[in-house]
Amino acid sequence: MEFCGGEPMPSVAAGHGLIHYSDYSGHTQGAGRWPPLLLVHGAGGSRLDWPAELRRLPGARVLTLDLPGHGRSTGPGRTTIEGYAQDVRQFLDRLGLERAILAGHSMGGAVAQQVALSDPDRVAGLVLIATGSKLPVDPALPQRILDAPDATLDWIIANAWGRSVSADRRALARQRMAQTPPSVLRGDYLACQSFDVCDRLDAISAPALVVGVSDDRMVRVSFSVTLAERIPHATLIVIQGAGHMVPLGRPAEVARAVTEWLEAGQW
Repeated sequence: MEFCGGEPMPSVAAGHGLIHYSDYSGHTQGAGRWPPLLLVHGAGGSRLDWPAELRRLPGARVLTLDLPGHGRSTGPGRTTIEGYAQDVRQFLDRLGLERAILAGHSMGGAVAQQVALSDPDRVAGLVLIATGSKLPVDPALPQRILDAPDATLDWIIANAWGRSVSADRRALARQRMAQTPPSVLRGDYLACQSFDVCDRLDAISAPALVVGVSDDRMVRVSFSVTLAERIPHATLIVIQGAGHMVPLGRPAEVARAVTEWLEAGQW
C-alpha cells in the first residue's frame, strides 16, 4: 500500500500490473443507498482528474482508479477501449463488487460504455461526461505525441481547458499529464481513435446521466446529445461556458448534477 497526500492508497493486481485506487465511503446518514460509484478518468489522466466534490460525494461509496500506466498504477497502458474495459472488470472482480455505477470522463466514458455493452449485469448506471459513442481524434495526433511531445502537450492543454481557467491551473494540468509516458498517452489516443459504438447505443440497458459541455473543443456537445437520444434511459444535462475538463473546471455543478440524478434513481 502506498501513500498519497498522507492518506493510504491501496492497490490490486489486475491486467499486467497493480491498479492503485482510492475508496471513500460518505460518512452521512443514508450512505450506501446507491451502488458504488467508480470514476474512470480520461486519456493521459489519473484519479486526480476528478475533483474532491465527486471523490468524496456525501452519502456515496466512491472509488477512483488510475488506469494501467497512469498515475501510480503499473503495467503497460492499452491501445484499445476494450483493453481498458477488461481492466475495469478485473478491478471490480478483485474488490468483490458485483455491480457499480460507472462514471467516465472523455476516454473514461468510452470505457464505461464498453463495460455496459459487454457486461451489462455489472453496470447499475452510467455517468457519461464530455464523451461520445465515438471520439474525434486528429489522425496525426498519436504520432505527434512521439515526434513533438512538448508542443503536443501544449496543444492538448490549450484545447481541453476553458478560456477562463487561470494560467496556474493550466500549468498544473500540463505537469500532471507530462507524468504520463508518451507511449501510454499515444496508446490512449489510438484507443479513442478506434472506438465506435454508435450503432450499439440502444443496447445499453443501464440508466445514464449524460453531461455535455457547451464550449467543449475536444468533444463537441452534439456527441452528448447523440448519447442522450440513443441510450434508452438517458438524462441530458448541458453545462454552459465550460471546457472539456469540466469535472475540475466546474466541480460543484457536476457534483450537483450527479447527486440529483442518484437521488432520483430507483437503486
